[in-house]
Amino acid sequence: MNPKDSLFHPPRGNNKRVVVTGQVGLNKKPFLRKVVELASSNGHVLRQLNIGDMMYAEAPDVVPGRILDLPLGRLNTLRRSVFKDVLAQARGENDILVNTHATFRWKHGLFPAFDFDHMLQFDADLYITLVDNLDAVHECLDRDYNIDHSLKDIMVWREEEILATEILASSLGKFGCFYILARGFERDTVQSLYSLIYEPEKRKVYPSFPMTHVMDMPETLAEIDAFRDVLAEHFITFDPGDLDEKRLLIDAGDATKRGEDTITMHVSGRDVSFSVSEITSVAGDIDGQIYARDFKLIDQSDMIVSYVPELPNGKPGLSSGVERELQHAHEVTKGVYVVWKPKCEPSPFITETADEVFSTVEQALDFFQRKGYIGHYQLNLVRGQAPRERGRLG
Repeated sequence: MNPKDSLFHPPRGNNKRVVVTGQVGLNKKPFLRKVVELASSNGHVLRQLNIGDMMYAEAPDVVPGRILDLPLGRLNTLRRSVFKDVLAQARGENDILVNTHATFRWKHGLFPAFDFDHMLQFDADLYITLVDNLDAVHECLDRDYNIDHSLKDIMVWREEEILATEILASSLGKFGCFYILARGFERDTVQSLYSLIYEPEKRKVYPSFPMTHVMDMPETLAEIDAFRDVLAEHFITFDPGDLDEKRLLIDAGDATKRGEDTITMHVSGRDVSFSVSEITSVAGDIDGQIYARDFKLIDQSDMIVSYVPELPNGKPGLSSGVERELQHAHEVTKGVYVVWKPKCEPSPFITETADEVFSTVEQALDFFQRKGYIGHYQLNLVRGQAPRERGRLG
């Protein structure tokens, strides 16, 4: 007998089932409510089930914020009881979005926040790990949680959530159903998650563009942001710019030159101080995670669309990162498209990896429309504006 046959599976029909994981400090609930509201505005009934809230409701004797202090046996029993309620609700007509963690790291050490048999029964269509910038997670932990942590801890917890969720999805045979989604510019991220659930036919795109060496070029940044906005309007986008932790290293490096021990950043509506030495100590981790994560974002996309601006000196704004992304996308057989703005001709390293090279964004959109990737569009590229700001909730 197939072991799956011995387990109850709630009847599926056309109901959507989604599992969203993420580390503590992401403040996922209000973000996911935005997705639920967007679904509702489009005629879908998407029910958000927050496992943490359900566990506290099931154990009213537990002081808020202290549930992980419970003995591991009771904690596991409580979690299983709550997920049985999730399975019961999954038998109904509503689409279900489960908000949970994949792992816990507490006094009991590192342990799973789910049960494999229950996840097998739930049989989700999508497994999403939501991620955010180090500074944003630190600010949330500092404001809302009594949790000792370092920047290194935040990075480790994030990687644990990603890895555990990916292993869960693949163990359940859900290949191609796991995605990393950076919170970043919230309007686009909410739309991307909604589209992954309800518009799976939409093409998934990795926008590629120079970042670090154009930071002091406001007109070029405005061009790039307009390009990102156009792609987000027509595609599901996994935008590497939604995690911009490299700026921590740049700011820390500038502070070191000035002989300063701390830097202050405006995060989620308030000023937060960071130790320069602590940032420097995780520099290798930041670079390593950027490298690995961006390749994962390419792997989960259908195609890469790269924007190469012309710099004020007339040279191409082509970074080594963009070149490596194009090469990786080519090697894993993704669609590779380049918008080349400079007057000079692109090198063979561009033309030999790209499926098509365009001189304007409008040409690219015309091509995508003819290919059936997008419908009719109205081009709206606004130049000269400041770079878009992260649209955070609360």
